[in-house]
Amino acid sequence: MEPLWLEYYCHPDCEPLKNIMRLPRQEAFALAKALADAHPETTAFYRFADFANYYPRRLVTDRAMLGRFLALGGRPKSEHPLSFVLGSSDYLHQWFGSGKVLRLPLSAVPGDLLTFTLGDSMSTLTRDGELTLLTLPMLEAAMAQHPEGAKGWLRDAQKTHTYIEAQLWGDLALPEEPL
Repeated sequence: MEPLWLEYYCHPDCEPLKNIMRLPRQEAFALAKALADAHPETTAFYRFADFANYYPRRLVTDRAMLGRFLALGGRPKSEHPLSFVLGSSDYLHQWFGSGKVLRLPLSAVPGDLLTFTLGDSMSTLTRDGELTLLTLPMLEAAMAQHPEGAKGWLRDAQKTHTYIEAQLWGDLALPEEPL
C-alpha cells in the first residue's frame, strides 16, 4: 500500500494534540469562552461561541464512536479522541486559521488506537443520525479493493466527503518539528 499520513491542524494560539472535551466540564466551558472571545473571526472557534450547544452534541458523538469502537474490539485509552485528517485538507487548515500542521506517517501511529469516519464525525451523526466507523484494518481492506489502491480510494472518498476524519483514542508525544 502507498504510504499514507495523518494531519492535525491547530490554530496558532492553541496547543497541538489537545482535546477540550478531555477537560472537566467547567474548565472546558471557560476555555471555550476565552478562545471564542479572543478570536471572534476565526471559523474554528465559532463552535466555542455556542459551546452550550456544541458540548452536548460533541459528547453524544464521542460516546457513539466510543461504543462502536469497543464493539469492533477496540481498546481506547481515552473516552475522547484526538481528531486528525487522513491525508490533507486545505479546508480544515484554513478553518484553523492556517496555523500549525502536524504531519505523521500513518505507520507511526498505533493502528489499534485509530478509527476513521467518512467526513466530520459530529456533522455526519447530526445530519444522518448514524455514522460508519472504520478501524485501520477495515480501512485498509476497503482501499485494497479499489482498482487504484489507497490513493484512488482516498481521492474518490473526498469527492463525496470533504475529508476523512481519523480519531486517535489515546495520546501521542508531540513531534519535534511541526510542518
